[in-house]
Amino acid sequence: MKQYFLPLAKTSLILVYVVIFAGALVRMTGSGMGCPDWPKCFGYYIPPTDVSEILWQPEHEFKKGQVIIHDESLWVAKQDFVTTDVYQEENWTKYTKHDYATFNAKHTWTEYLNRLSGAIAGVACLFMAVCSFAFWRTQKKLVGLSWLVVFLMGFQAWLGATVVFSVLNPVKITVHMVMALVIVAVLIYIVRIASLKKEPRKHDSKFSIFLYIALLLTLIQVVLGTQVRQFVDEQVRAGIGNEYLWLNDPTFEFYIHRTFSFVVVFVNLFLFLRNKRKELGYSKLNWVMLLLALEVGSGIAMYYWHFPFGGQTLHLVAASLLFGVQFYLVLEAQKTYFTTTKTKS
Repeated sequence: MKQYFLPLAKTSLILVYVVIFAGALVRMTGSGMGCPDWPKCFGYYIPPTDVSEILWQPEHEFKKGQVIIHDESLWVAKQDFVTTDVYQEENWTKYTKHDYATFNAKHTWTEYLNRLSGAIAGVACLFMAVCSFAFWRTQKKLVGLSWLVVFLMGFQAWLGATVVFSVLNPVKITVHMVMALVIVAVLIYIVRIASLKKEPRKHDSKFSIFLYIALLLTLIQVVLGTQVRQFVDEQVRAGIGNEYLWLNDPTFEFYIHRTFSFVVVFVNLFLFLRNKRKELGYSKLNWVMLLLALEVGSGIAMYYWHFPFGGQTLHLVAASLLFGVQFYLVLEAQKTYFTTTKTKS
C-alpha cells in the first residue's frame, strides 16, 4: 500500500482544488440553493432536470424522501405511494430547514456537480488514509494527518449542509471557504513529508518571516473577499440585475480588500526580489507572482469591467492556488531542510 500513498495524496489535493473550482462556479452563477436539501438534491441521488419532476401530479408514484414544490413550499414524501386525483397533505411532511422553494435546472445541476466533486474528493482522501497505515511503524505522523484530512472532509461536508440550511449565511460561507484552505494545507504537508528530498538551501531569517506574513495576508484577503462577494449576492437578491450597479455603493470591507491588495503585492514582491538577490533558490516564487498577477488582474476586471464572465471564478481559484503555493514555500523554508549556509541580512 505504501507505493499508492503519495499518488493518492497528490490526487486528493488536486480533487480538493477541483471542489474549490466547482464551489467558485456555484458562487459565480448564484447556484448555492440549487439543491435545497442535503445530502440529496430534491430527494434524488441524481437531481431532476425539469420542474415537472418536482411538482405534484395525479396518478404519479413518489418515493419516500422525494421533495416537491407545492403552494410555494417544499414538501417531503413520508413513504412510497401513488397519488390520487386530489392532493392529500397527510402523505407529505413540510420541509422546515428553510422556506426557500425555487427550482432552476442550471442552478440545481451546478450545485449537484459541486457536491459530486466533493464526494469524489472525500473517497480519494479515505483511500489515502487507509494506505497510510503502511507507515504506522516508521511515520505515524502520516497516519494521523491522513485521518485528520478524512475528519476535516466530513466536517466540511457538514459545513456545506449548514450553509444550505441557513440559506447561504455569509459567516458560514466564509468558514466553509477557510476550512477548504485548511484541508489544502494539511494535504500539502502530507505530500511534503511523503516525498521529502533534502534540498540545499540558504537560511535567511527575514525571508522566512515574510513568507509567514505573506501567507497570513493571503488568508485575510480571502476572508475579506468572501465578505465582498456576499455584498454582491445581496445586491442580486435585492433585485439589482444590472452588474454595473453591484459595486456602485460598496461596503467598507470592499475598500479594505482593495487597499489591502497593495500590501499583499509589496510583501510578495519583496520576497521575490530578495530570493533573486540572495540566490535562495525558491523557484516557486515565480508561480506566486504569476498567481498574484491573475488575482489582482481579475479583481481589477471585476470592478472596472463589471464582472466579466469567469472573473469571479478566476479570482477565487487564483487566491486558493496562491495560498497553496505560499504554504508549500513556508514548508520549504523550515530550518529542518536548510544547509548550514547563512546569508547576511
